Parts: sequence; C-alpha cells; structure tokens
Amino acid sequence: MTIDAGAMISVGLFGGVCAFAVVAGLAFLRQSRKSSQALSRLQRQNAGLNLGLDRLETILNTDEQRVIVWSGNGEPPQIWGILPEESGVPRAPSKLLAFGSWLTSKCAADLENSLDRLFTSGETFCVTLKTAVGSYVEAAGRTTGGAVVLRLRDLTGERRMQAELAARNARISGELHMLHALLNAMPAPAWQSDAEGTLIWANRAYAQAVDAPDAATAVREGSAFMDAAGRDAMRRERNEDGCFRARLPLVAAGQRRVFEVTDVTANVGSAGLAIDISELEQVRKELSRAQEFHGRTLDQLATAVAIFGADRRLQFYNAAYRQLWDLDPAFLESNPEDGAILDALRSGRKIPEQADYRSWRKNMLEAYQSLEAKENWWHLPDARTLRVISNPNPHGGVTYIYENVTEQIDLESRYNALARVQGETLDNLSEAVAVFGSDGRLRLWNPAFGQIWQMDPEQLDGVPHINQVVAACTLGEEERLAWEELVRNVTGLLDNRTQAAGRMERYDGTVLDFVTVPLPDGGTLVTFVDVTDSVNVERALLEKNEALEEADQLKNAFIQHVSYELRSPLTNIIGFAQLLTNPKFGELSVKQDEYANYILSSSSALLAIINDILDLATIDAGIMELDVAEIDVAATVAAAVEGLRDRLEEDQILLQTHVPDDIGTMIADEKRLRQVLFNLIANAIRYSEKNGVVDVSCNRLADDVVFVVKDHGLGIPADVLSQVFNRFVGHDTGSKRQGAGLGLSIVKSFVELHGGQVDIDSREGEGTTVTCTFPATPKASSQVAAE
Repeated sequence: MTIDAGAMISVGLFGGVCAFAVVAGLAFLRQSRKSSQALSRLQRQNAGLNLGLDRLETILNTDEQRVIVWSGNGEPPQIWGILPEESGVPRAPSKLLAFGSWLTSKCAADLENSLDRLFTSGETFCVTLKTAVGSYVEAAGRTTGGAVVLRLRDLTGERRMQAELAARNARISGELHMLHALLNAMPAPAWQSDAEGTLIWANRAYAQAVDAPDAATAVREGSAFMDAAGRDAMRRERNEDGCFRARLPLVAAGQRRVFEVTDVTANVGSAGLAIDISELEQVRKELSRAQEFHGRTLDQLATAVAIFGADRRLQFYNAAYRQLWDLDPAFLESNPEDGAILDALRSGRKIPEQADYRSWRKNMLEAYQSLEAKENWWHLPDARTLRVISNPNPHGGVTYIYENVTEQIDLESRYNALARVQGETLDNLSEAVAVFGSDGRLRLWNPAFGQIWQMDPEQLDGVPHINQVVAACTLGEEERLAWEELVRNVTGLLDNRTQAAGRMERYDGTVLDFVTVPLPDGGTLVTFVDVTDSVNVERALLEKNEALEEADQLKNAFIQHVSYELRSPLTNIIGFAQLLTNPKFGELSVKQDEYANYILSSSSALLAIINDILDLATIDAGIMELDVAEIDVAATVAAAVEGLRDRLEEDQILLQTHVPDDIGTMIADEKRLRQVLFNLIANAIRYSEKNGVVDVSCNRLADDVVFVVKDHGLGIPADVLSQVFNRFVGHDTGSKRQGAGLGLSIVKSFVELHGGQVDIDSREGEGTTVTCTFPATPKASSQVAAE
C-alpha cells in the first residue's frame, strides 16, 4: 500500500499543532493559577494600605494642625487636619492657600518667601506667623519623598506667650532702631540717659555739638550738651508729667545758638531733643518788625482791613476798619471772634438786612474752610456799598478787605448813562462824526457819516483805514484835496498836533465844513457839517445886506438932504409966526392969535424932530463932538424941567425932582445932557395919565452920576420894551399922539457918547423907569466921538 507524502506532512503538522495546544493550555492554566494567587496577595496589601491611610488621616485630623502636601506632579495640594476658628486659620482650602487673606501682610510675604526657597532648594523652615485676628500660628516646612509638606499649628499656653513676647521684643527693637535711625538723620542733637542720669545714647548731631568725633565717643566720655544753667533750669521747671520745654541759649560746635530744648524723664531714665531755632528767632524778629511796618502802612490806607487767626479771633485791624464800623475800641482790643463782630454789627444795623441771618452768617464764616478768596457785595442800610473780599491765609485764618465802592458804582453808573446818552446823541446828530485811531483806522462813526459819504455800514464796521475810506468815496477835485489834508492830519506824526478846520464844496453842490480835533489817546476826531443851506442863506443875506446898506445910505442921504432943505423954510415959518404974534406989528383977533400959536408950536415940534434927525445922522457919520465942560448938575436938571413947564400944566402932571443940595458938578456937554433929560421927561409926560406923577432924581455913586426918570403911567409892553431904543419905534398912548420914536434913541446915543449907559425897566399898568449913568469925568470929547 502506497502512502501519500503530502498526507503524511499534513498529519504531522496536525499532530504538532495539537501537541502545542495541549502544552500551551497546560502553561496557561499554571500561569492563571499564579496570577490569581498574586492578585489575592495584592488585594490583601491594598486593604492593609487603605486601612493604614485611614488611620493616618484620622490621626492627622484629630491632632490640632493643618498639613498641606504638594506632590509635585501638577495635582492640587492635599490638605489634612483642622484648627479651631479662634486660631484665625480658615477651614476652606481655597481661603487657606490664600495666605494674604488670613495672615498679616508681612507674615504672608515671609511665608511665601520661605515656601519659594523650600521648593527651589529644599531649605526647611519653622517660623511663627501672626494672623489677621491677632493670634499666632507656627508654620514648619520640609521635603519628604519628593513632596513638599507645610504644617500649621496653633500656639497655645507658654509657647504662645513666648511667641508674643518674641514678636513684641522684635517690634520694640525695630521701633527703637528706627527711632535711633531717625534721630541720627536729624540735624538736631538728641540724647538718652539712664535713671542715674548717665548718658547712654546720642546721635551724630549731639556729637558734633559737643565737638566729639562720633556719638560713641560722646557717650563713652559722657560729654554734656547742656550747661550748668540749663541743667538747673531743667530740674526746676519740669511739669508734673516730667516734661521740660524751654528756649535756651547754648554753645554748640563753638557757636552760641538758641535751641528749643525738650526733655522727658521717666522711671527708666530720660530723653531729650534740642532744635536749633536761631534762624527761626531771627526770622520771627524780622517778621515782627515787618508786621509792625505793615500795620503802620495798613493804618494809612483808606481801605478797611481786618485779619483773623485760625481760631477766628481778631488779630489785626487798621484805622479805616475802626472808622468804617465805628465799633468800641475796647471791644476790638479784646480780640473778639469773627461771629461776635458780625453779631455786633447786626445789632447796630450796620450790615445788610438778611431774611435768614443764621444761614448768611454761616456762609460768611465758611471762608475759614475755603481754599480760594471769596468776594461779596454788601449794600449797607446807610446807602453805602462795600466790596468785601475774604482771603484765606495759608496758615489758617482769614484776611477781610472792605472796599467802599459807593462812589465808584455811582461814577460807573453815571459813566454808563453818559456813554449811552452820548451814543444816542452821536447816532442822532445831523453832523457826520468819525474817530480815527492813531493807526489811521476808523474806530467810531455815526449813521450821518455813512449817509453823507454814501458808505454801507458793512464797509464801516470792518475798521477800514482812512485811505480805504477815501478810495470808497466818489470825490471831485476839491474834495480830494480836502481829504488829502484830512489824511495828513489823521496819520501825521507831528509832536504838536493842532485843530484844523476847512470847507469843501462837493461835485453835487453840497458844501461841507470839516474840523479835525486831535484826541489825547493819539486818535483824531473828524466832523462834517452840511452847511449848504447856511451858505446859500449867507450868500443871499450878503447880497441883501449890500442892498440894504445901499438903501440905508440913500435913506440917510435923503433924510439929511430933506432935513436940511426943510430946516431953512421951517426957520422962516417960525420967525414969521413969532412976528405975527408980536403986538408990535398989529393986533390979531382971538382966532388969528390961536392959529398963529398953533403954527408956532407945530413948527417948533417939527424943528425939534428935524434937529434930532440931524443929530442922529451926525452921530452915524462919526463926526459928532461933545462940548464938554464943568457944569452944575442941579441947574441942568432945572433947565430941562423949565422947558417942559407948559406941557406939564397942560397935561396936569405933577413933576417931583429929587436932587441933593450937594450934588455938585460934573464934566459933560450941558446942551446934550439937557436934551437927554428933556426927552426922558417928555416921554414920561406922554405916557402918564392925567393928574399923574413924574419923578426925576439925581445921585452920585462913586465916580458916576445917575439920573432916574420914573413915571407911573401905562408902561411899555414886553414885546416893545426890547425895541424902544430903535429909531422910529413907539407905541400907542391912548388919547395922546404917538411921538416920532426918536427920543430914546437920541438919549441912548448921547449917553453912550459920554461913556455912560442907559437902563430901562417897565411893567404894563405900573409905569416906566429909565436910569442914565454918566461918568463924573468922561473921556475926551474927541475920543468919545471917535468911538
């Protein structure tokens, strides 16, 4: 039988696989039994470890401590244990690890630094820490098996007392060291002695003051800073608290200085400090002198000043303050409080009345807490106005300044009113006004200026230069020349500027008068007045005046000619009338004699008028000469009265003369003086009622002789009184015939020729009084005539 080789191989392989499977199964069973045994052993070990860990945790949690372990594998630290709440250590892990939240800032910083060194270099530590509640905790740090452990324990009993004492000792030592360092840095000598008075410490300034090389040498040698007198004073003048304070002159570093010495003693010894106040004393003396000088200066001021200290009491006041409030000097010298002064002023009704005085007073006293000066306005009951400035002093207190601004406000009010009035006046003037500054620019103008030169307000508001104003105007040649003169006056740099005036005629026929007035501030005022109408009227008046003068010359020539031509035949008429009335040439019938007398009286009156006209013409021609001589005043008055005797009897007028017997003489033209009196009395008779009275008086006053003629008749109306001395001016006298109106004109001319004057006073229904004053010794007749 033949066996296939391939089958043999397959059977062999199958047998091998089965054998391997049996062997592998047996090995697996054996290994599984070993693993089960190892697992049981490990479980027993884990249970033992967990039990130990629980026991350790129980032990840690039952002991009064907190343990923090950092394993270093990035996991959060583990915390065991517990501490009482009064220890100040928080229980929450998050708060426990925030050391700054339950430790003092210094202790928290020290703990952080210790932990940093423990983590980096493994340096262990054990420190006492103070919590925020004032308790003490011991912190110990170390490394164990690659982990960092921090243990916190609450200190109690003696350990706590030791910790507190150690902390207190460290604090006191630090404070003493810091105090010694501070005193060493001070320039003032400082020292410390024991209970027996032995020097145990001194600073560097002490050593310098006693000329020792250093403080240790000064202590060792016991060098005394105070002299014997100072030590005696220190023993005598200590107060009950053992403190001595005084200013003493002492020698320090070879120089005599003034020190503010403070020394305090206790049962363990004493300590002192001496501050050099020599410069302060010098400054204080200078300040005292300056204050005295300033006080004298402030007393000379018209402005009231009062200075209050930080305690709100009056420290200084000047004479103006005392006069302003009229307070009792004794009250002011008692250094009253600010509020007390306000109360005193209120009770005297010297400060403004307030609806709520308490609030107002409180507001005023707030100046002591203010950092800046305050200003108030007080309207006093006596109509005065005060500007009150409360200025806080840098070192406390307030300085009050009371400025009487009553007159200033009144002046300002009047100035503002005047400015408004002037502005309104300027704007409503018909004259054009412009003010140019020293730089030639237009500073001020009124509407009339813009209208007269046809310029818009926008152009003028732009402060144009005078050259721009000229360029904007349409000017003729004459106007341009006038403006060039104006430009020179406005922009000229002459030292002595003077006022200038001129006239220009514009191209449209308008005539302007302009004036430039230099102003004190360097500016120039220019005014333009439209005088076109005045010029036209002036021209017309000049032409009319020339015509009137020619007519007057013709009139005078005519009157002179007619008067001269009438005088000769009139003289003949008078002569023949006198012959007719003379009985030598035959008797006349009654009617003929009456007619002849009428002819004679009328001719005489006409001759008087013609003579007056000729006299006036002579005076107008300037050829009238007075025949002055010494005359008897009383006789002249009597002669003038005698010439009017018939008229007085005819009109039944009583003439009363009042001429002193010692009137004496005067220098005058007797004929003209008699003519003056004749005309005055004749006028008085004409304007007097029947049975009226005319008073003629004469008196000598100083170097003058005064003649007064007074009637009690109709009087002269007010509208006629101003014209009575004009020629041919008269007014109706009722039933009497009105005169020619030459009498008073003749009187005035003759009186003025003598160098005198005529005054007239009249009231309707009361009469008229004419007063003629002649100089007792007039000028020479030739001079009078020439004038």
